[in-house]
Amino acid sequence: MLRKMGEAVARVARKVNETVESDSDTLDLAECKLVSFPIGIYKVLRNVTDQIHLITLANNELKSLTSKFMTTFCQLQELRLEGNFLHHLPNEVSALQHLKAIDLSRNQFHDFPEQLTTLPALETINLEENEIVDVPVEKLAAMPALRSINLRFNPLNAEVRVIAPPLIKFDMLMSPEGTRAPPP
Repeated sequence: MLRKMGEAVARVARKVNETVESDSDTLDLAECKLVSFPIGIYKVLRNVTDQIHLITLANNELKSLTSKFMTTFCQLQELRLEGNFLHHLPNEVSALQHLKAIDLSRNQFHDFPEQLTTLPALETINLEENEIVDVPVEKLAAMPALRSINLRFNPLNAEVRVIAPPLIKFDMLMSPEGTRAPPP
């Protein structure tokens, strides 16, 4: 068990070092068994956080992200968080004024993360395979850059299905009513 943990820590350290040494705009920590964003990474990346535009934390075991994460990486343009155990986002997500795409698919959201509706550059939201019933259609319709939102395999209420189409100017992907998500 300790050996596996050591391997996981070494893998994260190697990926972070690669980002710093190569002056990359991407930090890929997918499939690293993370239960939280490692605090030590903030120190290692402190001189390059402004140039990081894509962070992938997909397929980990994250239950939440901190406000520090959102305010530290405020230059992000894409955030990939699919396949975790997230059920909400901190209010500080509003610091991500340059965010164009967020992938929150295969998480545990019961409520639509309304903080996303305050992001002026956001073009794509993926919330496929969550437990969302209601969607703030009016707030989404007012988003200036939004082009696509994926809500497939969510138990959306009938009201959202009826109200949304005439109000929105973007693609809203929904599964037919009663459709179940494919098995993992």
